[in-house]
Amino acid sequence: MSESETPDSKLKNKMEAVAKLNNYPTGPRKMRLLADVIRGMEVEKALAILEHHPQHNAVPLAKLLKSAISNWEQKNNGASAADSGLVVKTVFVDGGRVLKRMRPAPQGRGYRVRKRSNHVTLIVDSKN
Repeated sequence: MSESETPDSKLKNKMEAVAKLNNYPTGPRKMRLLADVIRGMEVEKALAILEHHPQHNAVPLAKLLKSAISNWEQKNNGASAADSGLVVKTVFVDGGRVLKRMRPAPQGRGYRVRKRSNHVTLIVDSKN
């Protein structure tokens, strides 16, 4: 243990778990709309909302949330996520790489089509 780490900070780091989704091929703005819905919620409620949400981004976001829950359980020696009251502590969406394509346009021109992607980072933590 280094000087900057106290036993208390090590315990706090053990309680939260991170999951990342990189280069998902949809616009970051569309994914942010869904991320804003689940931010700060309990994980069971967030999963229920994502599983019944009509937006197509809900499927990978639900999968990412399940991964974060699993990561938390691994970090905490198999402790049950349902008993500990996990919440979505942080979720943020960053823009990923942009694939640039050309689309035919009138009079011999070409319009540029930007196919955007995004990176999602999700952190779950116990409530108490």
